[in-house]
Amino acid sequence: MTADTFARRAGTDPETPSTTAQRTQFRPNAKYVLLLGMMCALPAISNDIYLPSLPDVARDLHTSATAAQLTMTAMMVGGAIGQLVIGPLSDRFGRRRPVLIGVSLHVVTSMLCAIAPAIGTLIGLRVAQGFFNAAATVVAMAVIRDRFVGADASGLISRLMLVIGIAPLFAPSVGGAIAGQWGWRSVFAALGVFGVVLWVVVWRRLPETLPAHRRRQGGLRTAARGYATLLRDRHFVALALMPGLSTAILMSYVVGSPFVLMEGYGLTSHQFAMLFAINGIGLVGGAQVNAMLVKRVAPIRIVRVVLPVSLALTLGLLVLALTGAGGLAALLVTLWLILAMVNFAPPNASAIALSRHGEIAGTAAAFIGATGAAIGGLISPLSSLLGGDALAMAVVMVGSATAALLVLALATPAYRRGGAWTG
Repeated sequence: MTADTFARRAGTDPETPSTTAQRTQFRPNAKYVLLLGMMCALPAISNDIYLPSLPDVARDLHTSATAAQLTMTAMMVGGAIGQLVIGPLSDRFGRRRPVLIGVSLHVVTSMLCAIAPAIGTLIGLRVAQGFFNAAATVVAMAVIRDRFVGADASGLISRLMLVIGIAPLFAPSVGGAIAGQWGWRSVFAALGVFGVVLWVVVWRRLPETLPAHRRRQGGLRTAARGYATLLRDRHFVALALMPGLSTAILMSYVVGSPFVLMEGYGLTSHQFAMLFAINGIGLVGGAQVNAMLVKRVAPIRIVRVVLPVSLALTLGLLVLALTGAGGLAALLVTLWLILAMVNFAPPNASAIALSRHGEIAGTAAAFIGATGAAIGGLISPLSSLLGGDALAMAVVMVGSATAALLVLALATPAYRRGGAWTG
């Protein structure tokens, strides 16, 4: 594929099932964006609302802190597997049925988690919960691809980041309040209630966006062929890696910042919570700037500019961590800027990647989601393994940003002549 062809597909793709007429006839309102955003945020909420309860879980179930933390990892593993399985199912049976079944089973597993008698049982149930939660995320992304391509899809995904970014910011506080009043098991009961509400809203408000004549027939063999098709498209695979590498930068901050700021710089838990919220504003704000920017600039242009800027900022953080120049203030400002850039690449890269395989949008969305979860899950713990200080966090961020830039430069024609042409 030539650079011009890649760039045309990276901007708009007139040959996809989402026609221009469709896109002009349907404009997502705030309620629609909120629905898709809550679907995408379900896994994050299910993890973050539970964070303050980890010490209580370890104490109540007579286990170690490490074993309690495995309940978090277990859900991420289940989510990655679930996306790979449920994506093709949504291409076969439509969008509504898989998400309604998945959210229903989320409710069931949440209630079972609330009565789990031992840590092993809880870990197994969290794997199942992550698996079923994946239905909401995969279907939300596939629905976007069914109706939008290029800049329209990227803009909508960026709008979703407002919901996806805000919900987890409040989830730990809500979870802590619930657990403080009624115990950690009540947190899972609350997740079950949330699932019931989400199911009702999906049932009433989410239309079927994949008509019967566009559904793929077949079983496991068809699904395998779909993934084989994606793997043979190296440009798709390269773009699919971008959200995961951005997630690795974000998760390095999430995992490392409590140790860096509270132990390294002596911040109190209240001060840390305030800074966490301020950085969350940067995350959400960056996504909204991107949503406005894609109306004027092709998504591929944004990606090719943002990645070098992100690398430069992470290198700046590394220098500050090594030298201590500027003290805490300089570190916090640089960190805020890095996080503000995190949500630029994922929506644009995802939209471009999905536009390449509209006929198997569910499978493509599953591949992107599972790859992101796997990369983020594998890379983010490295900061703790490397020492858990500011230097370790910066090193992981630099590595992730470097990898993202190299993948874009070497595996796509984005930086070649014509690679940023909008068509």
